Amino acid sequence: MLQSLLQFLNQIKHLKIVFDQSREVNRKNVTRILDMLAKQNHKLQQLCIVCHGENPYFYSGQDILQSIRNICDAKNQIDLQHIDFRKMPFTLDGELVELLATTNPNLHSLFINNRTLVCNVAPDSIKKVLRACPKLSALGVYYASLSDDVFQELLKPERAAFTHLDIFCERLDKYMPVISEELWAAVSQKHPQLCVDLEFDHTVPACKIPRILKLNIPVSTLQLNTYNYMVNQIRFVTQSYSNTLKKLTLQTTSSEDLNSSLVDLARQCRNLLEIHCYCVVSQEVVEAFLMHCPSLKQYTLKVAKERHPWKPVAVQ
Repeated sequence: MLQSLLQFLNQIKHLKIVFDQSREVNRKNVTRILDMLAKQNHKLQQLCIVCHGENPYFYSGQDILQSIRNICDAKNQIDLQHIDFRKMPFTLDGELVELLATTNPNLHSLFINNRTLVCNVAPDSIKKVLRACPKLSALGVYYASLSDDVFQELLKPERAAFTHLDIFCERLDKYMPVISEELWAAVSQKHPQLCVDLEFDHTVPACKIPRILKLNIPVSTLQLNTYNYMVNQIRFVTQSYSNTLKKLTLQTTSSEDLNSSLVDLARQCRNLLEIHCYCVVSQEVVEAFLMHCPSLKQYTLKVAKERHPWKPVAVQ
């Protein structure tokens, strides 16, 4: 299979590699493919790497990351337009991210919010990415990689339309200053097509979440994987994001207050496509979403405890 692929490697424009990184043979095959790409492919436009196994002990993916660096070698003339590393669980650093940007100035999308334990990409690196890639319209990062200076880059008059910001919030964010209401409002005004996806990891302190959520963020997808009492946050979401919210995921605790807040959210957020709540809710909640959200595609709302994993229900 690999030999067959290598024959056509120089013709590939869009490449998605999915592999189990726990097996050494898979890791060697992936580095071989990437190294061959670096040597003979000048047509590659999209690169997506997906790992679906567990990292072996003390394995940090340095072989894969080095092969990615090889692709960026100036002699290779590869001009990537789309890079997606969201499911590649190896810690990325600012040097590699800046290399990807400077050697691929025609990037349209770059997703590096890969949920590793540590974020080593500073805001200054993201600022350099935006300067190096004037056509970049979609960006996935850790919240810790954002800053006022990054947002000022997005506000520059010559900046092309920016449409998608995918943000992962985790424990390090409790030490980071938050983006102000005013900056969010300015960026949303300059880029009216902007959609923001926000994911809160369970390591984010509950007290930090209201500080990160701002009124003027055009939130499209929101994941609150906190396992905390979230009623106040749900009420804020209902009041602030009713016109933009398309998908909501909650990991929280059951209560009558939760049921009441979800019924209100269903009545207000009529553009919702998906709702997933991983705790037991009342039948009234289920009926409210089915009644008030005409565009609903699927939901995970259980009125009694079931064995995990809970599977979503498709709306016919």
